[in-house]
Amino acid sequence: MTKAYNDAEFMLSDEARPIRVLSEYLEPRTRLAKLEVNRALIFWGSARLRPHDKDPVAESVDFYSEARSLAARMARWTKDTHAPCDHYYICTGGGPGIMEAANRGAADVDRDLSMGYNIELPHEQGANPYVSDQLNFEFKYFFMRKFWFMNIAKGLIIFPGGFGTMDELFEMLTLIQTGKQPRIPVVLYGRDFWQRLINFDVFVELGLIADTDLDLFYCADTVDEAYRFLTDALDESTARAQQRHG
Repeated sequence: MTKAYNDAEFMLSDEARPIRVLSEYLEPRTRLAKLEVNRALIFWGSARLRPHDKDPVAESVDFYSEARSLAARMARWTKDTHAPCDHYYICTGGGPGIMEAANRGAADVDRDLSMGYNIELPHEQGANPYVSDQLNFEFKYFFMRKFWFMNIAKGLIIFPGGFGTMDELFEMLTLIQTGKQPRIPVVLYGRDFWQRLINFDVFVELGLIADTDLDLFYCADTVDEAYRFLTDALDESTARAQQRHG
């Protein structure tokens, strides 16, 4: 006799899907609580941008290097200004490209701040070597992966990317807009790319979003610009929280 939870064929069956989904909720919850990880800066962007690739729009920006540099700056900032229990972790989708760059930048400062939420895919994705072993997660279900991104997100930095990046960006903006997700700083990195890709003003012109919805994100072109915006916004958020509980 084989216990049901030891039956691999059953556990991978359609009937056991609710158990698999629940496990992708409970295991990260347990591990993050044990490690006292409760807030992170999420870096999203293309898995296909490699070191020294140039921005196809501006033709002068090495997004991989800039993602690495920004992640390192944010990791150094939190190590220098926060107690260990209050650290902001650098969290990505755990794969190559921009994800690897951000994890690499965090690992340049402290590998223990480098977190990856990997996803099981038939191609392209694979865990990059810069994620902390104890903070390396792998998900089967996209929606559970998104849940955990949003659960610990205190800031969001989105570099150029494809369908997956757009999906993640607009879901997060929708949740913030509708009040389902607390307001957090959102940076769209690479103004030329974003302006060419999406004319956000058209949403306003057609009455599909409010003028104030354009304030939900900030466009940055340099590491310094993004760093100043993020640290100012996060410091302000901390100050407001302290006043509420003061």
